[in-house]
Amino acid sequence: MRRLAINLDALRASRDFRRLALGEVLAGLGTQAALVAVPYQVFVLTGSAGLVGLLGLAELIPMVFVSLLGGAVADRIDRRRLLIAAQLATMLAAGILAGVTAAGRPPIVLVFVLAGLLAGGASLQLTAQSSMIPALVGDRLRSALAFNFGAYQLTAIVGPGLGGLMIATLGVGSAYLFDVVSCCALVVAALSIAPQRPVPPTGDREPILASILEGLRFVRRNNALMGSFAIDLVAMTFGMPRALFAVLSLTVYHAGAGGAGLLYASVAVGATAAALSTGWLEHARRLGRIVIYAVLVWGAAITAAGLVDRLWAAAVLLAVAGAADSVSAVCRSTINQTVTPDPMRGRMSSVFGLVVTGGVRLGDIEAGAVASISSARISVLSGGLACIAGVGLVVLAFPALMAYDGG
Repeated sequence: MRRLAINLDALRASRDFRRLALGEVLAGLGTQAALVAVPYQVFVLTGSAGLVGLLGLAELIPMVFVSLLGGAVADRIDRRRLLIAAQLATMLAAGILAGVTAAGRPPIVLVFVLAGLLAGGASLQLTAQSSMIPALVGDRLRSALAFNFGAYQLTAIVGPGLGGLMIATLGVGSAYLFDVVSCCALVVAALSIAPQRPVPPTGDREPILASILEGLRFVRRNNALMGSFAIDLVAMTFGMPRALFAVLSLTVYHAGAGGAGLLYASVAVGATAAALSTGWLEHARRLGRIVIYAVLVWGAAITAAGLVDRLWAAAVLLAVAGAADSVSAVCRSTINQTVTPDPMRGRMSSVFGLVVTGGVRLGDIEAGAVASISSARISVLSGGLACIAGVGLVVLAFPALMAYDGG
């Protein structure tokens, strides 16, 4: 059991990591509540699964710009400042959404614009947070990454449930207001820890555009790093039917906002359970192979979820998928941080953030588009199968991922 239990050494050893982790948990509850509110509101306003899917495009554009710019800035300044800027942007967008929702029926274009601002804030937060962790925990990196992912998934269990409950009892605007309040916790945490300045690069500092391009070249040159990004992009683009959870709940399972919250939370339940038993990963070898096998399990579980017609069965399969994703995420994050020097971590983290959050948005677009020409269930089924096929292509294209040991 000790080998299975998550290692908390990083949490015990670093006061700053503890404070940051607590702030992230509290802020994450609001973020997850808003993730339920936005697609639910769009579907209620329009009745269109296709428009729900197009939310991904509205969110992806600002994410690309903010992530790449934010990554270059993170390698130049105190990374806490980026974290605070991300929270302020999120508070602004969520606050406006709460206001226009309370005022009546908001224009769908405005909802899309504000959803993009929320996504940009989340992307900047992930870039800053990811680039800070190695310096906070030192040689306890795997322990910290496992705990961080488990804590994030815990918020993804509670947050959607709270969001669904708030929407059902108080209306959509209450979920946005909750997001505003919860962001304050991470601002306080960032202000209470030591400065997180990057290791200064050798030589003259490059112009910002040249710095961004150098970060992209660094990622492209590392085959294992590229493989870890590619396999996650495949899994999220084809195998994450997040955009359809509200549609499935309303049209297939007839379970309302509560059912949508359950589907969101199910992925996180499995991921949290797996993250809390990642002690075996602390000294695991062959991390690349573990990633590949985990993503195959993810794709198989999503495929099976597209075949069932009961809410509870879909929830169980999504939990299995979440558990596989948890193992994959811890291993991928370990690979990424291990092969990246500190002066490059902000830029690598920006690409990592684009893959993690951008892949989900591409998945929203893919799932919504397929559902609009077929059905939500066919979209889930076909996406899972495409994920499994995509893993094989990634293994062929990036052999260093399969070969990566990390022991």
